[in-house]
Amino acid sequence: MGRLLEVNNLQTQFFTQDGVVQAVNDISFYLDEGETLGIVGESGSGKSVGVMSLIRLIPIPPGKIVGGEVIFDGQNLVKMTDNEIRSVRGNRIGMIFQDPMTSLNPVLTIGRQIMEALELHMGMDKTQSRKRTVELLEKVGISGAADQVDRYPHQFSGGMRQRVMIAMGLSCNPQLLIADEPTTALDVTIQAQIVELVQKLQEDLGMAVIWITHDLGVVAGIADRIIVMYAGQTMEEAPVRELFAKSRHPYTHGLIASLPRLDQRSGKLESIEGLPPDLVDLPKGCPFYARCKYRIPKCDKQRPKLDEISPGHYVACHIDINKDSITTEHPWEEDKE
Repeated sequence: MGRLLEVNNLQTQFFTQDGVVQAVNDISFYLDEGETLGIVGESGSGKSVGVMSLIRLIPIPPGKIVGGEVIFDGQNLVKMTDNEIRSVRGNRIGMIFQDPMTSLNPVLTIGRQIMEALELHMGMDKTQSRKRTVELLEKVGISGAADQVDRYPHQFSGGMRQRVMIAMGLSCNPQLLIADEPTTALDVTIQAQIVELVQKLQEDLGMAVIWITHDLGVVAGIADRIIVMYAGQTMEEAPVRELFAKSRHPYTHGLIASLPRLDQRSGKLESIEGLPPDLVDLPKGCPFYARCKYRIPKCDKQRPKLDEISPGHYVACHIDINKDSITTEHPWEEDKE
């Protein structure tokens, strides 16, 4: 299994009247072929802006990628011309957007919107693209696809519109599918169907998936690795089982503790007090400092680096919340031995 995507020190900023918004602040990660990577964090943590930066969908102005590189299949997407990135986006990299009602064009039939990508990227004529569109709609579970292809987005339910978005994202057999909170606006039963559908399609097509969500419960059953973001930075990254069993960052602890669990029916769910920092005026130290119940004076003055504490497990924290006291200047020293 080869390396498909490598993101190194990516920085995206928005230049506004109030100042420079540091939306994505020096994030790095990788993705192998066929792997599923979950990116989680609360609203405003930089999840969506980070992946939009990968495929250059940031509005310029006011946004701008100010640093870093995105190596996809050996090519740096950041350095590509507009025409070059268009040949990758929607073709080799597919995208499922968060809200299908605003992502789909209301005055075009769903068939026309899928056919457009097939004609542009695959060189199909109208007859070929229509046949392929019907096949895609059937693949994503829309019954009677041949009759549905000439309908408009408003004639579909929310779950069906999301299936149309998935069909559109898969239309050109991408190597990578990015799913930006694709189940957020759907009820729980439809959410489960969409998750199951994407998993099945991934197995059939062998593509890699980046799944963005604010819900750790959703990615628990589908991701191989999880990245936890906060204030545009990576707080923790780990294989999915290790993250839930041995999370080491206070923010990750808070997210997991806020999830309802079947084996713990008594007691209140925990919450993370306070609000995220202002991205125009980020603190000098750890961005989670003001909300962290484990904080020490060092956290306010020095931003922690993302260090590997065990194979594939990275944490950006000055302390070890699994120990009663801090005995070394760098608390992860004992774990590395």
